[in-house]
Amino acid sequence: MPESPESEFLQTPSQTVGPFFGYALPFAGGESVAAPWHPAAIRLHGTVFDGAGQPIPDAIVEIWHPDADGRVISELGSLARDGHTVTGFGRTPVDRRGNYDFSTIKPGATRADAAPYVLVTIFARGLTHHLFTRAYFGDEVDRNASDAFLDGVDPSRRPTLIATFDAPHSYRFDIRLQGDDETVFLDFDAESHD
Repeated sequence: MPESPESEFLQTPSQTVGPFFGYALPFAGGESVAAPWHPAAIRLHGTVFDGAGQPIPDAIVEIWHPDADGRVISELGSLARDGHTVTGFGRTPVDRRGNYDFSTIKPGATRADAAPYVLVTIFARGLTHHLFTRAYFGDEVDRNASDAFLDGVDPSRRPTLIATFDAPHSYRFDIRLQGDDETVFLDFDAESHD
């Protein structure tokens, strides 16, 4: 019996990411968005937790951000780290305890009425699509208070988007995929360009 014309164009269902991603996505130096000796270097680190509050040992965390003045970084070859250029992009696997660690810079805000943030992407087993969130900086209290995006987030959930200042030049941003204190994740519309 022939298939109907509509059945020829059905979208293939999504499949769980992995376990191959742990071998295919990481690259040497992916955690060094800026070299640790860069004069403006900061550490952005944390742990990825599952819904039961257990660390996930095989996730991958990716970050994207503008330069210190809020301009998009257009450096080509971000996979070929030279030890001096701030690439604006990094990707690293978590360790067996679910911890990740980036050396980067604190980005500038992209607009005068916005707070600086890092776009964070998470790949992990059990996810049919990677997840997006933002890491704002806890020491940017005034800028965070006037940020339109943060203002639109339920006040009880905003802390899940804030990287806490935990040592000189160091911010901790834990990611909780489900459960209590689940991180706020973003839904990007393919039609949206903002």
